[in-house]
Amino acid sequence: MSSFTNFYETWFDHLRQLLNQLSASPRPPSNPDQQRDLVHLVRKVMSHYSDYYRAKSLAAHRDAVSVLAAPWATSLERSLHWIGGWRPTTAFHLVYTESSIRFESHIVDILRGQRTGDLGDLSPSQFRLVSDLQCETVTEENAITDELSEWQDGASDFLVEIPNMEEKIGRLISVIEKADDLRLRTVQRVVELLTPHQAVEFLIAAAELQFGIRGLGVDQDRLRTNGD
Repeated sequence: MSSFTNFYETWFDHLRQLLNQLSASPRPPSNPDQQRDLVHLVRKVMSHYSDYYRAKSLAAHRDAVSVLAAPWATSLERSLHWIGGWRPTTAFHLVYTESSIRFESHIVDILRGQRTGDLGDLSPSQFRLVSDLQCETVTEENAITDELSEWQDGASDFLVEIPNMEEKIGRLISVIEKADDLRLRTVQRVVELLTPHQAVEFLIAAAELQFGIRGLGVDQDRLRTNGD
């Protein structure tokens, strides 16, 4: 697990670099070249997330229990985890929150008929598609939660069915991989529903949330350690 923890620290540092690139990107794009640059940057960030889940899957096959416990995360992060990571439906709360904030900040321009092109300028069809995807994601989330509950309900089996240990750990690996697959697919599908400009803003919000919670968690863990 120490190897994945080292990977995560490097991956997290690279995410910060990508966040800086996202934040510095031209929005809204004023020409086709800038539009292509945004598309390339979004793909680059999504590839970075794919790398994370690929490495995490390998770690789960080596030590599923440790991956579920997420030792690389702070106590605060773990308190918010759903099966070793963020809850997929968080993506939709981000879209709605960022859309509301930007809509309110540009409401005068919007009332004048001016288009901002950002997350505050989502079309009715985009809202409908995001809502439909949210419903699908909630259904999948609940099904995976039920799978984990079934696995946990069989905890007493560990005392009497040692020969089946490999099978039980295999089931846990499957649950973790399904959860991570849903996390990645959710972000990918949300990004597909947005324009490049909107996708960049969504990815910025997602990364800033991740950095913000981790920063608070690091501070709390440090205070707790010093207090002891």
